[in-house]
Amino acid sequence: MSRLIVVSNRVSAPVDPAAGSAGGLAMALSAALKTYDGLWFGWSGETVETFTGELKHQDRAGVQVALVDLEAQDVEEYYNGYANRTLWPLFHHRVDLSAYERSYGEGYERTNRRFAEVLAPLIQPDDVIWVHDYHMIPLARDLRRLGVTNRIGFFLHTPWPARQLLVTLPHHRRLVESMFAYDLVGFHTEEWLDLFRDYVVTEAHGELDGRGGLECFGRRVQTGIFPIGIDVDGFVRARDSAGGERTYDRMAASAAFRSMIVGVDRLDYSKGLEQRLLGYEQFLHDHAEQRGKVFLLQVTPISRDEVDTYQDIRARLDALAGRINGEYGDMDWQPIRYLNRTYRRDQLAGLYRAARVGLVTPLRDGMNLVAKEYVAAQDPEDPGVLILSRFAGAAEQMGEALLVNPFSREELSEAIDKALALPLAERRRKWEALMQVVRDTDVAGWRDAFVRALKTAPTSGTGAA
Repeated sequence: MSRLIVVSNRVSAPVDPAAGSAGGLAMALSAALKTYDGLWFGWSGETVETFTGELKHQDRAGVQVALVDLEAQDVEEYYNGYANRTLWPLFHHRVDLSAYERSYGEGYERTNRRFAEVLAPLIQPDDVIWVHDYHMIPLARDLRRLGVTNRIGFFLHTPWPARQLLVTLPHHRRLVESMFAYDLVGFHTEEWLDLFRDYVVTEAHGELDGRGGLECFGRRVQTGIFPIGIDVDGFVRARDSAGGERTYDRMAASAAFRSMIVGVDRLDYSKGLEQRLLGYEQFLHDHAEQRGKVFLLQVTPISRDEVDTYQDIRARLDALAGRINGEYGDMDWQPIRYLNRTYRRDQLAGLYRAARVGLVTPLRDGMNLVAKEYVAAQDPEDPGVLILSRFAGAAEQMGEALLVNPFSREELSEAIDKALALPLAERRRKWEALMQVVRDTDVAGWRDAFVRALKTAPTSGTGAA
């Protein structure tokens, strides 16, 4: 059996199987690797004075990982710069926040070449390589230049930008051309794939081949839709574990017979956190009878704190939460509990289960696994209600959620009111339909569908770009 080599910027396979990030992607990739023999390769998160390419091999809860340190300049230009100041805002339709610095692009190209040079000697003839996300778009091109002819697939966890926005990126054509060194390129939704095709056909004058492939730049790449899921059984076990039960009991007691609304998002402008707090404030304004009977628990772990845009949004959220609490709170009631910390997966499952409403309202998101985790954590006899942004990738699958436009504070207010008033029979009906979707699109199905498509994709992307 061929090995599966997973490649991503950060190798976040948890040492403790019970641990997990808010988004759950680490758990998803770890679950994938436990089925296939192979390893997870990427940046260690550490820096060295001079890049050496020396590998660190570890075993993390049964997942073999290979890590490499980067220079501080690589981290600043490739990660903080091009990945997070340029591509991330662009791919989330925030051109106003994108920074187009030549040094960022040069660092991105240099660091991907270094990743390729370190990875190439590890690759065996039958290995299948699965590259993840916008940090490493050029990696297949650089591996091809080193003579790697293995099947290489790429999966984008973010949205793909509209053509009219992508062309604002200097050297946008070179970036897209490098993707044709892959054998398979996958997206979460039909929308993201359509936008990718639109660029290739309209801007680069490529052609659809009628078999799910694109021909351009003298090469062909297969494309597909692979909506990511969660490890459903693992998450249900986390909900029912001792840690999950303790968290549920604590939150139920802490709620003091109030209805809890929960939001769990890392700190990012794409998550719509300011708009969410404003929508919740609108709800408190519109429904004075609910004051003191409901509260919002917003869990927002800090991320990318080195990037000034994230420092700005953190300050604005702190001020906004404080203002709402000051205006609407009382001596025995705080409308918002705002926490900047990370919780274990079993703790998150307990939080979700205790919440009457789950608020998942990004302004634009690739999939959003929190929506699926919230559904999986619910008590089938008395489930909560999911409010979901129509601009999250998950909305394409989860139509039984209360779908909202997160830019409208009035629409958010009305959705919260409806969710709190929804009868038990209707809550059960919606939950059963949503849980079926979550099970039908779990991480195992995502993994198997992508690897199967990669192994059977026509190979024509083996030349150097």
